[in-house]
Amino acid sequence: MKPFTNFESRLVPLPIANIDTDQIIPARFLKTTSKQGLDKQLFCDWRYDAQGNPKPDFILNQPRAKGAQVLLAGDNFGCGSSREHAPWALTQFGFRAVISTSFADIFKQNSLKNALLPIVVPPDVHAELFTAGEKATVKVDLANQTLTTPSGRKVEFPIDSFARHCLVEGVDELGYIMQHESEIAAYEAHRTASINALA
Repeated sequence: MKPFTNFESRLVPLPIANIDTDQIIPARFLKTTSKQGLDKQLFCDWRYDAQGNPKPDFILNQPRAKGAQVLLAGDNFGCGSSREHAPWALTQFGFRAVISTSFADIFKQNSLKNALLPIVVPPDVHAELFTAGEKATVKVDLANQTLTTPSGRKVEFPIDSFARHCLVEGVDELGYIMQHESEIAAYEAHRTASINALA
């Protein structure tokens, strides 16, 4: 993973509550183990008609979605079954963060492990963001855990400290362990010497 840096982006509003992972990426696309191409299947059943043509009224098919890195979702985003393909599809489209009032725990953990930042905001901030203009932007500062709204309001958001460290450093759980390889080796050497001394 690349280190997660601060950024500023326009919002892609999707004001629908209880969006589950099967809506984010339908089950028929889960056979692949590659992330490539999943951006085309993101919200597939909402995004395309029966013939596979883009629906012009769906937000991802509109010009304001192009290049935007923040999805503004309804309450309880990512509920339903566990599937890493959901954050994969979102990040492949270009999203780096999703804002909601709440996230399903499994989706939140899968997101944090795949460089997608789930940002929880209070209901009043959430409502304010949905009224922001099409060109309005937010600023995301992960290190300080703040979201700056288009009005300039700074809002703190919660995140597990270990997940924040891994995102900022650009490492997964295995990468974190590998960062401490010398200390682990020293511990194992000391442990082996202690056991041998007792033998």
